[in-house]
Amino acid sequence: MATKTDRNRDLLGLLERRNEELETLVEIGKALTSTLDLREVLSTIMEKVGLLLKPKTWSLLMLDEDTDELTFEIAVSPAADQLKGIRLRKGEGIAGWVALHGEPLLIPDVAADPRFSPQVDEAVAFTTSSIVCVPLKSKNRVLGVVELVNSMGEKLFSEADLKILSTIADYAAIAIENARYFETAHELVISDDLTGLFNARHLLEFLDYELDRAKRYGTCLSMVFLDLDRFKQVNDTHGHLVGSRLLVEVGQIIKKHIRKADIAARYGGDEFVIVLPNTGKEGATTMAQNLRDLMREHYFLASEGYRIRLTASFGVACYPDDAQSKLTLIRQADQAMYRVKEGNRDGVLTA
Repeated sequence: MATKTDRNRDLLGLLERRNEELETLVEIGKALTSTLDLREVLSTIMEKVGLLLKPKTWSLLMLDEDTDELTFEIAVSPAADQLKGIRLRKGEGIAGWVALHGEPLLIPDVAADPRFSPQVDEAVAFTTSSIVCVPLKSKNRVLGVVELVNSMGEKLFSEADLKILSTIADYAAIAIENARYFETAHELVISDDLTGLFNARHLLEFLDYELDRAKRYGTCLSMVFLDLDRFKQVNDTHGHLVGSRLLVEVGQIIKKHIRKADIAARYGGDEFVIVLPNTGKEGATTMAQNLRDLMREHYFLASEGYRIRLTASFGVACYPDDAQSKLTLIRQADQAMYRVKEGNRDGVLTA
């Protein structure tokens, strides 16, 4: 029979556990309000999970909505590097079951549960004995799961662990949604709503940054200004809706053709600008010529049965060769493009 001392000790342990849980939730709340950087918030949340619940390994898996597969976003495990490339189908294993049904699971012994899949264990040479897994849900939509594997020592995961982990998962879901809303809002502010390329305002901000960097480090910065040839004829022949869809396809071609370090913007109407950091005039001219050839040989809106042919006129300018300021750089590239327009079009000229 438990003595008064034993009962006091149990009560003290329970109070300490509640204090730890409260402190963890407070810290997570602070992280949520201090940054909109998703990776930073989720890393803080997973760190607190490890300190509070003491699993041997723990992971946060995000649902890829395009493929309906779970991918390891954060993994704290001896096999963390190997886990990064593993994908789980929705419904596969404990994590997949939780993602599919949107319900938490507490599995004291995975060997006795038919939902457990040994795929991950076999891939990373690990042995799972117990799991607690909860969904990250927002508005009844599963965003991912948090999974804890094998509690430290001989202690088994408990219903109390499941309850607190579910609460923490709610915080994580809020963080994910907040970060996604912020990212979407930011993209709307800096993006052209038709082509998905950057808009002119963001282009000017980017130019300020890159021009300062080029001056500081003594590097080159090039600009390609392009205007579609006889685009008005497309609108007159096929209508403005077809013209708009053609502009979208032009934006897609440009986006695929440039490097990750470059940015492309719709400057207005059927004018586009590409900025190439750390690139001289020769390199920018070669890129423009390749893009010009690509566009000339392309059949636009072929999947819709139109097969429209289109060319463009290109102008190239470079800092420090042609300009010392962003407005001069734009003007020089624009003027070079207009010299092509005044000639035979469908060409590339430099400032």
